[in-house]
Amino acid sequence: MENKQLIIPGYLKVLFVILLTTSIIFILIVGKSILIPLFLGGFISILLTPIGNWLESKRVSRVFSALISLISGLLIICGFLAFVILQVASFSRDLENVGDRLNRYLSDFDSWVYDNFNIETGVGQGIDQGYLIDLLQSNSSSLAEFILNTIGSLSGIILLPVFIFFFLIYRDHLTEFLVHLFKESKQENIKSEIRELRKVVQRYIIGILKVMAILAVLNTAVLFGLGIKHAIFFAVFAAILNIIPYLGPFLGAILPTIFAFLTKDSLFYPLGVVISFLIIQLIESNFLTPKIVGNNVNLNAFITFIGLLVGASIWGVIGMVIIIPTLAVLRKIFELSESTKPFALLLGEENNQKNGNLNTES
Repeated sequence: MENKQLIIPGYLKVLFVILLTTSIIFILIVGKSILIPLFLGGFISILLTPIGNWLESKRVSRVFSALISLISGLLIICGFLAFVILQVASFSRDLENVGDRLNRYLSDFDSWVYDNFNIETGVGQGIDQGYLIDLLQSNSSSLAEFILNTIGSLSGIILLPVFIFFFLIYRDHLTEFLVHLFKESKQENIKSEIRELRKVVQRYIIGILKVMAILAVLNTAVLFGLGIKHAIFFAVFAAILNIIPYLGPFLGAILPTIFAFLTKDSLFYPLGVVISFLIIQLIESNFLTPKIVGNNVNLNAFITFIGLLVGASIWGVIGMVIIIPTLAVLRKIFELSESTKPFALLLGEENNQKNGNLNTES
């Protein structure tokens, strides 16, 4: 008897993809407190893997190498958080003078609208400076609450180093899992692809950190040159936001522009901030990122934009940060099997796919 293959109608395949996508989004929302530290732990462990490999090459056991790598990573993160807290504390001391000028501008704006349009905006009463100052002066607790809300919960903060530790220990075990998952391909090829995938994520994260450091230096130099107070705070803040594609550079320039407008007596300074940040952004997008980060992510702009919207709606700011490397990893995984390569084509750049086909044919 001949074996008859079951042919599934196209509309059922589409329905299955929709149901699967809906289920995944539902799981991501419900499991936020566990999945956020899990994803973060996975990417941080990939970043720390070279340290573990180097220690193991010196005959350090896997457990101790993972522990040393974890402690090194946590020290760097804690040092950065301490720097941010000190900068916020310094920034909060100048809010009173800024608040007075802002209230004066709001009063003038309210009077102008009423005189020309006979409309009361209500902004003429100004802002409650005392509340704003108290809010930022308690920056330590506010920052702690922000971190808790970003990671998901207190349990997420605790789980993050645990996940990093176990990912570092069982990284070879996870590789074997993927090898057995794609049995139709040669095992050596799968292992090679997984090693390349780790390198791609490492190069992407390290490249992003390098770009952020360069942007922080350029932003600081520009703001110091314009005489803007708290230049380091604004520069680092803008450099961190740059990790969010499209929206990050715009959001990072708003705060120093407003601060320059409220603290300086001339429009030259806020305009100088805007023009300088625009030039820096052009340098970053046309030179720094292509040279340093390169095509490690290789996602098309439409998928990136949709991913940012979905990531923000599901997990907030941290979702916007995680979604890009996650989609890059998925694209690489989809390329491991012939049945899932269409999804890799969907996520990747069309020009790069065509170039790959041309190179293969030649």
